[in-house]
Amino acid sequence: MLSAILFTLGLGGACGVALSLASKVFYVYEDPRISQVENLLAGANCGGCGMAGCSAAAEGIVTGKAPASACILIGPENVSAIAQIVGSEAGAAEALLSYNECSGGNRATDRFFYNGLNRCNAVASLYGGKRDCTIGCLGFGDCVRACKFDAIKIDDNGVPEVDKEKCVGCGACEQVCPKTIVEVRPMSQRLLRLNTDDDALAPCQQTCPAEIDIPRYISQIKSGEYEAAVNTIRERNPLLLACGRVCPHPCEEYCRRSIEDDPVSINQLKRFVADLEMNSGKRFPISVAPDTGKRVAVIGGGPAGLSAAFFLRRLGHGVTIFEAMPKLGGMIRYGIPEYRLPKKVLDWEIEGILNLGIDHHTNVKMGVDFDLGSLIGAGFDAVFFGVGAWDDYNLQIPGEEYAGCFTGIDFLARIGNNKPIKLGKRAAIIGGGNTAIDCARTMVRTGAEKVYLVYRRTRNEMPANEVEIVAADHEGIEFVFLAAPKQVIADSDGNVTGLEYLKMELGEPDASGRRRPVPVDGSETVLEVDMIITAIGQSPDLSFRKEGTRLDELDITRWNTFEVNPETCQTNVPYIFAAGDAQTGPATVVAAIGGGRRAARAMDQFLKGKPVVGVPRALLSQRHIDESIFDTVPGVEKSKRVEMPELSVSERIDNFVEVDLVISEADALRESSRCLNCCRLCYDPDQLREQNVDAG
Repeated sequence: MLSAILFTLGLGGACGVALSLASKVFYVYEDPRISQVENLLAGANCGGCGMAGCSAAAEGIVTGKAPASACILIGPENVSAIAQIVGSEAGAAEALLSYNECSGGNRATDRFFYNGLNRCNAVASLYGGKRDCTIGCLGFGDCVRACKFDAIKIDDNGVPEVDKEKCVGCGACEQVCPKTIVEVRPMSQRLLRLNTDDDALAPCQQTCPAEIDIPRYISQIKSGEYEAAVNTIRERNPLLLACGRVCPHPCEEYCRRSIEDDPVSINQLKRFVADLEMNSGKRFPISVAPDTGKRVAVIGGGPAGLSAAFFLRRLGHGVTIFEAMPKLGGMIRYGIPEYRLPKKVLDWEIEGILNLGIDHHTNVKMGVDFDLGSLIGAGFDAVFFGVGAWDDYNLQIPGEEYAGCFTGIDFLARIGNNKPIKLGKRAAIIGGGNTAIDCARTMVRTGAEKVYLVYRRTRNEMPANEVEIVAADHEGIEFVFLAAPKQVIADSDGNVTGLEYLKMELGEPDASGRRRPVPVDGSETVLEVDMIITAIGQSPDLSFRKEGTRLDELDITRWNTFEVNPETCQTNVPYIFAAGDAQTGPATVVAAIGGGRRAARAMDQFLKGKPVVGVPRALLSQRHIDESIFDTVPGVEKSKRVEMPELSVSERIDNFVEVDLVISEADALRESSRCLNCCRLCYDPDQLREQNVDAG
């Protein structure tokens, strides 16, 4: 017995010695921080971090191959604790969510049926699926089976529907989708996305310069999801209140309903939800990515500058706006009259943008109060120019220097800035665009006895918005067409007494497609006026470019605009970008907003040290997808388009109260039901009948 005990003890001791020696020879060290980090991770092994489970993620974080914020399921407290363990910056992970960009589904026509195949990947490899639509959802639900969190389903329309409350952004659905219909993205990627010709896009969205998902927000309005509709618009356009009032809505020209009926009143629906938020007494929350530590100077606080600042700040960059005028807003504040865009509305909208954490300085002019060198010296990593087109063109005719002669933007800015100005009783406004109309309607409101609008072509060629032309006509403005100003007439004291013009007739079309006006010899005519406003176009003021400076190296076009890469808005000086009127020349507010977002996308690439590149197959310049432009749209039941409510002429003629009013909720619901919810080949012609909505 004793010998057995001694043998056992001896054997145990020998094994202990052997194991001790082995541990010295075969020792494998594991960083104790790995287990500490793993205990702070979610433990779901979902793969959302891009690694093979939480153990691999913990090792990646400790070895520096992944950030402390790699796990998409944990909160900021755990991220901070992990950062302390590994001695790194905590940062933060943007929430990842799954999105479906297809709304076609069962609406798309079928080419054939499969027997025995019930997987998306299988049918995708066999003739691409049963439906005519080449870019739409295949409908077999591979994404549903792949999701381990029950966060996605195929809805009644045959397309994926994501439950955002359950979605953890693991990416499993995206990995199995053969058509990239389901995509997992953080907020910043959605903000930066540009429309491409292989996207599921309705013609209206293809046309919108801001690339707003129009069918989505109209569908949300129809469902009463007003906050969601605002968020959909704001994902591409931070100035929805302003655009809801002044946008010429080119999208409506390509509304498919207009082929058989009247187009959907897209812009009025945008204004409806924008005004609803403003009048609700609260602001809908806007998410902002974690700070990147990068800083951008935005020169010019107009629509392009505000748009670029908005998106850059939401991407986590520090932004400071420098504005030469007393207040932000640029041309939409000083070039658009109060009766079209009330200043209190604009103030509310700009305040919401600044509330994101954007600094601003007003009454400071580039080249006078600061220069490019001082900005770089102050630590700005990039500069955006959105200086606007403030230099008015002159007619180059004798007498423009006489007292009583003004240019359009200067006149409107004086009125908008409440600066003293000597007004006449009989005014001639020269031009046919929106600025000319604004000047004419403003003169009526200041008490002018007679206002003429002098244009060298006919009404059919006027570039102004039709609704503005009609409004001017109703307000008693007299149009003098086919008239080319020849000289300004003045009295002995140099005060304007008349405008002499030549009568014109239309000749052959010019490069723009409009018939060229040709003067009629001996047709000189004089209009008796004491005030003349020239509104025939503008160009940017680039006087801040000093010889011998870095700004002098910038490539400038013959139209005195910044020459940029149209896909990225980057100039030939890598850290300088430009968009809006400074890049395009005078254009629409919504075009400036779209340019500001496109520039923000490229600046984000630059600030993060990535190549500054455009998007392959991007639909720039509102290029259209051929298959989506139809000649006929069968099945449309005609219904009356909602009319915009407005003040009567007698109520508005002697004041600057807003003329165009917002539609009612009932009208908004009725109008949203007129939308056909188009994609590229499919649409809903029978929504009105199915919804039992009174077309009115």
